[in-house]
Amino acid sequence: MDQSSRKRINPDHPSPQPYYAYNNSWQQADVSPLSETHNGKSITRLSLFSWNIDFRIPYAKERMNTALDYLGDLLEKLPSTTASVIFLQECIAQDLRTIGDKPWVREKFYFTDINTSNWADDYGTITLVDRRLTITSCFRVHYEKTRMGRDAFFIDILLDGSSSGQTKTIRLCNSHLESLAFDPPFRPPQVQVMAKYMHEDGVDGALAAGDFNAIQPFDKTLHSDNGLKDAYLELGGKEDSNDGHTWGQQASTEERDKYGLSRMDKVYFTGSLKLHKFERFGIDVQLDRNELELESEYIVSSYGYEKPWVTDHLGVMAEVEVVD
Repeated sequence: MDQSSRKRINPDHPSPQPYYAYNNSWQQADVSPLSETHNGKSITRLSLFSWNIDFRIPYAKERMNTALDYLGDLLEKLPSTTASVIFLQECIAQDLRTIGDKPWVREKFYFTDINTSNWADDYGTITLVDRRLTITSCFRVHYEKTRMGRDAFFIDILLDGSSSGQTKTIRLCNSHLESLAFDPPFRPPQVQVMAKYMHEDGVDGALAAGDFNAIQPFDKTLHSDNGLKDAYLELGGKEDSNDGHTWGQQASTEERDKYGLSRMDKVYFTGSLKLHKFERFGIDVQLDRNELELESEYIVSSYGYEKPWVTDHLGVMAEVEVVD
């Protein structure tokens, strides 16, 4: 979509946008008022999956299809009392068509973007929300400090407190923070904006996740600098440990040799949430060489990958419970 057809952007301020439910076609759904009885009674846990699907290499449809099949298998293993939300970064227009055509997405999820009109660039973030949940707000905050059209994408949902059953507003933030090591750095002001909306009055708890491009020393304290917790660290993870790295293992050999491994992808949280689990996922997910031989070999030979991986990032998953 050309730049002229995109929405006018007011940086660092909320820009409301619709979301969609499938009923023979993707149709705009209405944001529910806070006073409305919500659907997710007895659901007190949330599993959040976040994954950056590389937009740079070809065969977007085949790679996204493979990634979605893998995610669908992960979701099948969740208990019925746990709702799920999926954050994807670096989506392109073809990805929106591929995601929107997936039967399990149509059946079980709200879909936030059916076109690219809410993005500031030709790639962006999308969120899939379990249809058992009630959405009370959906808005983007386009960062003023960005060279790359990045934003924080917020959705408010309702969940029940585990002990009292009292309804809580949980704010979810999907963000792809600024890439590379430019001067001045823009990730610190971007996390400040993100945290501002996570700490807003009326928000009982908040989760932020995505490709945070954490490649410099200051990235290690951006969560604590802004009153947030880092899920990996909260469960005993150590900085610069191989079991936390989410980028490099599946990068091209040239990029891996140049940049090494890093923990680019993170989950931050705050408020009335108890963290139960943090995991990486997406290790060694690749195109099926038997079914997609030409595509697989092209990715390996032309882009310098050891295998036809669907993306250069591992995903991150956090499971939280709403507490009183």
